[in-house]
Amino acid sequence: MALTAEVLGMLAFTLLAFWGVAAWALVRTLRQEGRKVEILERQERMDTYSPAALAELREWVENNPDDPLVDEARERHNECVEVLRQTDRHFYDWSDGEIDRLERV
Repeated sequence: MALTAEVLGMLAFTLLAFWGVAAWALVRTLRQEGRKVEILERQERMDTYSPAALAELREWVENNPDDPLVDEARERHNECVEVLRQTDRHFYDWSDGEIDRLERV
């Protein structure tokens, strides 16, 4: 049973698309991890949240004061704030103004 040209073309496209996306994702991830290692080699600590994620965490802490996990979330937030203030290189794109405006919760 012979496959038609269209079927072979679709198979080739599917394989190239899958492996292309997989290769891109692998390269991107390895570059990010390499950047993290460089930062940790220089300063031993690194920011753990992006500006948007830290803002969401702060909002969650403020909106859920009775949640059993609020103390842990507050601790994570405050730890990230302290790391951002104490380090000069950051993994996420933080501006000096954003860091200066951060407050502990």
